[in-house]
Order: sequence, then structure tokens, then C-alpha cells
Amino acid sequence: MRAIKAIFMRNLINFYRDRTRFFFTIFMAVFFLFIFSFVMKAAAIGMANPMNYLISGIIIMSVFQTALNNSMNIIEDVASGFMREILVSPISRWQISIGQVLSSTAIALLQGLIIVIIGLFMGLQADPLHFLEMIGVMILVGIAFSSIGLWLATLAKSSTTFQVLVSVFVMPLTFLSGAYIPTTAMPGFLLPIVYLNPLTYTTSVFRYISLKMEGLPAAQLIKAGVAFNIHGFTIMPYFGLIMIVFIGMLFLSLCVSQFNRADFSTVKVFRHSR
Repeated sequence: MRAIKAIFMRNLINFYRDRTRFFFTIFMAVFFLFIFSFVMKAAAIGMANPMNYLISGIIIMSVFQTALNNSMNIIEDVASGFMREILVSPISRWQISIGQVLSSTAIALLQGLIIVIIGLFMGLQADPLHFLEMIGVMILVGIAFSSIGLWLATLAKSSTTFQVLVSVFVMPLTFLSGAYIPTTAMPGFLLPIVYLNPLTYTTSVFRYISLKMEGLPAAQLIKAGVAFNIHGFTIMPYFGLIMIVFIGMLFLSLCVSQFNRADFSTVKVFRHSR
């Protein structure tokens, strides 16, 4: 546990010192909130609180993207020589990987909470119970996608490859999840991809909790894009919670296993020449 705690605290301190990354992460969330607010006004006709609907999607997307992107730190650690020093120390590799996942999760949760606070000033409402449930979902999402990010980082072997993989992975999943644009406003030919996208259900369960939709009937949840009717079969929001747990367990085991076997001597970090 001491090794995991050391890795955890070291990554949090590095994040605290990197004010530029922190600022631009928050800036992009606010930027998307501003841009897609115009889309919501046109696409969410008849919706009671379109801005709250959008805010909840941006919160969970910020957690998802931060958790995934923070895993690139492992490649930077290799390039700086830090990882070489850690690997020769008397600790197991699985402790290093768990520390990396937990620190990425904590950073993602922190940034998600900051967006929540911004959302509260914009009309989002959260009582203590729903706030705790939102935190629980954000932690699960952080663990799941930090694990995916670490798994991709150990496969990528270079920072440029990792960035390409993340871009290919992030962009389609994000914009086809209903986080920014309601799935009910998407064209029909995209719906099969939307239904196969795990982030669709991640977004739906977070939105279901944050917007307090527990008492709504299934038909109204489907109309709001929080539940889904696929050929007569209704997928309710809490299916997303099951999917998050499953993805988290699967990729946590995969990333730990891959990290244990990884040869970091071949990892390269792209640097701009001066």
C-alpha cells in the first residue's frame, strides 16, 4: 500500500504543478458548454431543463477524457528515466499500475467536481444523496477509463501513437454518446453505433441521477434519450452502471497484466526540436 500511495501522491503533486493543463481542461469544458448550448436550444424542444441536460453530459465527458488522457504520464515517466528507477526498486509492477489508475481517477474526479460546481451556478441542482451518487459514478468512470488509458499507453510504445489511439477512441465515442447532442436528435443511420457505444449508457445513468429522473416512466426516459428502445426491448439507465463496472473490472485486469509484461525500453516520446 505504501508504494501505491507514493505513486498516487507523486502524480497528484505533478498535476497540481501543471497549471496550464488544468486550466485548458476546464476551459475546454466551458467552451463546449457554450458552443453546444446553442445546439441544445434547437434540438431539445419541449425539454424542461436543456442546459442542465447539457451540463450533466459535459461533467461525465470531462471525467472520461481526463481519466483517459492522464494515462500518457506513464510514457513521460519512461522518457524522463523515472520509471526505470521505480522498476528496479523492490515493489511489484502491479502496485505501480494501480497507483497510476487511482491517481488518474482522482484527477478526473477533481475536474468533474469543478464542472459540477460551475454547473451549480448555472442552475444544476443536486441534493446530498444525488451528489454522492454522482461522485460514485464519476469514480467508477474514472477507474474504467484510466484503466483503458493505461492499457493503451503500454501498447502504444510512443507518445504520438498514444495520442492517435486516444483521438480515434475519444472523438467518435464522445460525440455519439448523447453527452453534447441528444441521441434523439441524431440521424437514424447512426443509432446502431450509438447503441453499441458504452459511453452512451455511461452518460445516460449519470444524467438519470444528476437530473433526478428516478420517478419518470420508461416512455418519458426514452423520449429524453436516457433510456433506449431497441426493437421493443427497453434498456434502462442503470444498465449503464453495470456496464461501467464490467468495463472497469475487465480493463483493470488487462492493464495490470499488460503493464507487468511491458518492455519500456522501446517506449519513445516525441519532442519538438528547438
